[in-house]
Amino acid sequence: MPTRHHTYLLVHGAWHDGRVWRRVAPLLAAEGHRVLAPSLTGHGDKAHLLGPEVGLTTHVDDVVGLVLAEDLRDVILVGHSYAGMVISSVANRIPERLAGLVYVDALVPEHGETVVDVVPATRPMIEAASGGDEPWRIPPPPALPAPIGLFGVTDPDDVAWLETTLGDESVRCFAEPAELDSPAQASIPRTYVLCVGSEPPGMQRRPAPAARPDGAPTRVRELRTGHDCMLTRPAELADLLLEAAAG
Repeated sequence: MPTRHHTYLLVHGAWHDGRVWRRVAPLLAAEGHRVLAPSLTGHGDKAHLLGPEVGLTTHVDDVVGLVLAEDLRDVILVGHSYAGMVISSVANRIPERLAGLVYVDALVPEHGETVVDVVPATRPMIEAASGGDEPWRIPPPPALPAPIGLFGVTDPDDVAWLETTLGDESVRCFAEPAELDSPAQASIPRTYVLCVGSEPPGMQRRPAPAARPDGAPTRVRELRTGHDCMLTRPAELADLLLEAAAG
């Protein structure tokens, strides 16, 4: 039986841009899959579009628009960190286009929840921003000593490169609720990749759901590495993404 090829759509997390997938995308493409890793509005080549009006809905529109413009089908939609909010709402909008959802150390919201609801530790970031000249703008966190590093990245060269790609996030991204009220999204296969072993103090993770909304089991995998596993463990992450597409 010939290998079934998918389109992988890789969605970066808050403060990052699409370049963060640069080590994973070629590994998936080498297996014959199409790979897209766009930058969301306000990041990367769209950094000039950042403003107080940019929010979760903006980023959901980015992804939905790309899928429809490229007429993508059989998509494995991958979200890292904050992008768990994005891919959840995308699945709510266009479930018929998706073959699977992969949450890479990502937020997993319920319908109507915001980033702050899922990760209360983000509230102080919003409060800190409110006292600045641009109260809608949240800067990326600074690098810390190992093992925390910069989003779990500790190699000095990788940290230096990552810092050149990071940009501010809009408060609205953390304040808008995810939408998960479409019954059709409940049956999309789901994989959860958890990065373990170097979590920042005070960051509590919800348990990965053992079942998807329709009751079918999910796939839960762990990588012993930092949060930005696409930089620290690209080959291992690529293998898990391929596994997710295999069913």
